[in-house]
Amino acid sequence: MPKDNSIKTVLIIGSGPIIIGQACEFDYAGSQSARSLKEEGIKVILINSNPATIMTDPTMADHVYLKPLTTKSIIEILTAHPDIDAVLPTMGGQTALNLCLEADEKGIWQDFNVRLIGVDINAINITEDREQFKQLLSKIGVPFAPAKTATSFLEGKEIAQEFGFPLVIRPSFTLGGTGAAFVHKEEDFDNLLTMGLEASPIHEVLIDKALLGWKEYELELLRDKNDNVVIICTIENMDPMGIHTGDSITVAPAMTLSDRTFQKLRDMAILMMRSIGNFSGGCNVQFAVSPDENEDIVAIEINPRVSRSSALASKATGYPIAKIATKLALGYSLDELQNQITKSTSALFEPTLDYVIVKIPRWNFDKFEGADRTLGLQMKSVGEVMGIGRSFQEALHKATQSLEIKRNGLGADGKGYTNYDQIIEKLTYASWDRVFVIYDAIALGIPLSRIHEITKIDMWFLKQYEELYALEQEISKYSIESLPKELLLEAKQRGFADRQIAHMLNTLESKVHELRDRMNINRVFKLVDTCAAEFVAQTPYYYSTFEEEIKKPDGTVYTSNESVRSDRKKIVVLGSGPNRIGQGIEFDYSCVHGVLAAKECGYETIMINCNPETVSTDFDTADKLYFEPVFWEHIYDIIQHEKPEGVIVQLGGQTALKLAEKLDKYGIKIIGTSFEALDLAEDRGRFSELLTQLNIPFPQFGIAQTADEASALADELDFPLLVRPSYVLGGQGMKIVINKKELEEHVIDLLRTIPGNKLLLDHYLAGGIEAEADAICDGENVYIIGIMEHIEPCGVHSGDSNATLPPFNLGEFVIQQIKDHTKKIAVALKTVGLINIQFAIKDDTVYIIEANPRASRTVPFIAKAYGEPYVNYATKIMLGEKKVTDFTFNPQLNGFAIKQPVFSFNKFPKVNKALGPEMKSTGESILFIDSLKDDAFYDLYSRRKMYLSK
Repeated sequence: MPKDNSIKTVLIIGSGPIIIGQACEFDYAGSQSARSLKEEGIKVILINSNPATIMTDPTMADHVYLKPLTTKSIIEILTAHPDIDAVLPTMGGQTALNLCLEADEKGIWQDFNVRLIGVDINAINITEDREQFKQLLSKIGVPFAPAKTATSFLEGKEIAQEFGFPLVIRPSFTLGGTGAAFVHKEEDFDNLLTMGLEASPIHEVLIDKALLGWKEYELELLRDKNDNVVIICTIENMDPMGIHTGDSITVAPAMTLSDRTFQKLRDMAILMMRSIGNFSGGCNVQFAVSPDENEDIVAIEINPRVSRSSALASKATGYPIAKIATKLALGYSLDELQNQITKSTSALFEPTLDYVIVKIPRWNFDKFEGADRTLGLQMKSVGEVMGIGRSFQEALHKATQSLEIKRNGLGADGKGYTNYDQIIEKLTYASWDRVFVIYDAIALGIPLSRIHEITKIDMWFLKQYEELYALEQEISKYSIESLPKELLLEAKQRGFADRQIAHMLNTLESKVHELRDRMNINRVFKLVDTCAAEFVAQTPYYYSTFEEEIKKPDGTVYTSNESVRSDRKKIVVLGSGPNRIGQGIEFDYSCVHGVLAAKECGYETIMINCNPETVSTDFDTADKLYFEPVFWEHIYDIIQHEKPEGVIVQLGGQTALKLAEKLDKYGIKIIGTSFEALDLAEDRGRFSELLTQLNIPFPQFGIAQTADEASALADELDFPLLVRPSYVLGGQGMKIVINKKELEEHVIDLLRTIPGNKLLLDHYLAGGIEAEADAICDGENVYIIGIMEHIEPCGVHSGDSNATLPPFNLGEFVIQQIKDHTKKIAVALKTVGLINIQFAIKDDTVYIIEANPRASRTVPFIAKAYGEPYVNYATKIMLGEKKVTDFTFNPQLNGFAIKQPVFSFNKFPKVNKALGPEMKSTGESILFIDSLKDDAFYDLYSRRKMYLSK
């Protein structure tokens, strides 16, 4: 039983839609927290407006409220549930903390006799109010950068005059560095100060001296009611101060920290946590350390909640911070709780790492035309990946291979920069691809001292890069026939991919794989065990590496592989990799449900994914988790080792789907819809032939591979035209053009960025209505799970449209066409599992825009709106365990559910905010209305036309 037996019912506040600065790490935290409370027999009430999350699944809590995160919603819930004893606001990021504060100021918690657990109001106020925080640091003797608070423009000007430049402006009570800026020159100050004051909800900014070039560290702490504190993880930012930690490459454990300074950081972090309030839970503390012998320390900030970094720290160490923090909030002490991985040691145990993790952010600047791509104090990345390796070099390579930006790792792929001026500029103004540019700079012969002088990245990291380049040079002297075994093993141990080695040797990837096989240089799998193998781990959570063979006295040769293959029938689920626009948390939702459904069917489930923020990479979601890049070589080696019945690709978005061809080629069974059908749906030519045979209308189109072909096609098809590349997700590169000049410019631009791609030119149905349907099919029977009508006109990407379920304005005749077309297409494609079809409706005729025989962005939304576990059903159909006719469908929805996209344009002030065929939204929320007379619907409908751009 919980130590505080008076707590029987807890309200968890979620983080709402995904925005830049607050992504699915809070779904992971909220899900873990809800499970942790339920284990204790506590009733869980949950509020979150994001339908794509696992935490808003009906099974996660006793009552899930998909409502806007407002005090009005909080009052409704507290009125409906007078039994709520406590609220836990630390799992929902800044959004939850801010809502909790607002409710406190309005006296809501007091009115309903609800107390806060996991944090106290005082702690939130002290850490968010920059002036109070500074006074506290001064009182406890922790150094901080000279800083002053301004609540007006005039005050700000006076402070700048006193401090001189460069300066940093940080608004209070904001998230992801919103409104924060470096000011190098006096002439930029006025504008940036105004922006900062406007960004802060209380119109307050902290102005401090810029610690440019200082090193940055983060510590993740947990504290219990007895004042025991454990430090779960120390994370070092490879990028120095000046780049938001969410946009920094981070490494754990800290690599360049002296033990003396590490102990000081620990002591200061513990002192800070103890002095901000008397609460039990998690905390994240950030420090800057001077890059000289003195290693002076300055505290930057403290967050009394789980954060993006705590999701990373949990995955890096195997220590589930959110789960334990929840237990501590209930009154448990650390020594009473079990280490979740070993099951034999206590949670009052600081994890030890015998491996290195590297996190690299994932950006989406291509979606924000005209965006300032320089990295700084405002976070701009939309997701992140994590690589685990036995060395920094291996982990760095694995992280770069996980990014899915058409790179095979650092260098050695012919895609690096070779222009001196361009390289220097990218190093000077920290760019999103600086992690690759450092390698290019070394290859060009720029000395390390010069790279260090420009970037202020610690020499230790730069020397690691230099060693990698030296190894590439050495291997390049050989051919595939003459390469010595030691060199090949060394390259693999340092993380180089077979594709990179093939590039160095001027041969094929498959030849390098064959050579590895012949030389017995095979991947071995190691456990993430929290304790550097001091105790036996009970949790199957693995990463891969390469080991030198050990010769036993009897002459036998072996390498140590900690992943033991069982005799059970197995299924591999391929995850969706890093979050990005067009592929977010909704695919993680589908993967998790796919894993759970396969478990129910008696399969051993194996998850492969590299995103540290997600529920799918929680160590106890699947039977076995391989925290590895969703990259061909890694997947193939895992499949060779595990020998599964097959692989599910249709739940992991485009990431998993792109690997279907390779799996098919290598004779690995794809569970559900075949590769042939997946390919047919992507190949516009073949798909249109199929539609013609089925007598289903589609907009007239043609395929072009050059600007000349596109121009000739335009004469046949007539403007306006929708131009789009094949095999992309989230409408990447799509544009509506209205004349030959625009067409030529866009085609040339597309062929430059995606060489060799087939471009599709569709006649654009101006003024049409757009709709989409999701369905489940078993090859013969089809059940349509939902038809949604878009409020915006045809031409706005479906991910950026407000969409209603069920449709609000389509007649019976049109709905019947949608149903007929969906069933015909699903059966013709021999779909086994899920399918999503997009339609355009003009003059009562329903045209097909596209069909995707996979889980779509809208599946979780429909599942939440109707209260039905559709992914569970679809997975059982994919596995051949069930037919569509075996299920009793019973959707429940009174009124309408509206899917509302959410944008993060505030991070890119200069970007054109008009919407078009290329997706720009970072997340979504769900809104339930009783009727179309609702003000919210009226407001959306009246503004529907103002967004459309070319």
